[in-house]
Amino acid sequence: HVQLVESGGGLVQPGGSLRLSCAAEGLWFSSFSMAWFRQAPGKEREGVAVIDSDGLAKYADSVKGRFTISHDTAKNTMYLQMNSLKREDTAMYYCAASDFCTLPLKQTEFGYWAQGTQVTVS
Repeated sequence: HVQLVESGGGLVQPGGSLRLSCAAEGLWFSSFSMAWFRQAPGKEREGVAVIDSDGLAKYADSVKGRFTISHDTAKNTMYLQMNSLKREDTAMYYCAASDFCTLPLKQTEFGYWAQGTQVTVS
């Protein structure tokens, strides 16, 4: 049984930082690609960053240089460090897992999802 549990969202001022966490149960990072998606009101869900089973990370252009995705295999937890936050980063953020995914990130390739955590930059 796979379970992803997020934490770390909240309200932050523009230019500030937040770190999101995603604790995984029932899967191992050595076999899955892990990603962060986000969805702002009235917009489609978009892929933000992905880290594959070898630890290789890719980012959406909108967050490149500001966000860092990582995972701690000992804790089976994935992170998204978000720096220099902008108002347009405001969204519900979701972590997701896939045993196979391609770029650009597609929701349909991710079979496991967390409940979502709200990030508000204001």
